[in-house]
Amino acid sequence: MSRDWSLRLARPGDDAVIAQLDAGRSAESAARLIRKGHCLTAHMRDAPAGFLVSEPFSRELHVWQIFVTPAYRQGGIGSGLARACVIDGRNAGFRAVTLTTDRDSTAFLMRLGFEEVTALDAHLRLAGELANEVDDGLAPESRCAMICFLD
Repeated sequence: MSRDWSLRLARPGDDAVIAQLDAGRSAESAARLIRKGHCLTAHMRDAPAGFLVSEPFSRELHVWQIFVTPAYRQGGIGSGLARACVIDGRNAGFRAVTLTTDRDSTAFLMRLGFEEVTALDAHLRLAGELANEVDDGLAPESRCAMICFLD
């Protein structure tokens, strides 16, 4: 697939597109996170191709979701979104970018500079996110927390 896609910071109006692509997120929730200034959108020519939703927590930028429309997967958009998030986090002075994910995604994220958080007792916010995911019905053995240090 050619590099016909582009990335940009999400802006007002993108909340509806994010909510449409992510059935689990309301437009109001997306708008709240977009206003914090660190969400990204990807476009293939003029069509929405994906997004990254993130939120600051103290000195860390937490990624809630990276999504690429199935028709545009394997074209580098997910990597581009993750790399742009790391650059944004570094430029904004964050100490790290964090996320929770399926274990199937760890190899992909490790290639981008993330590492698994194994000492969750030292990172209580991520431990809490994993516990919330288990409460929501996800299998604990299938999930992990990851971090990319920016300094």
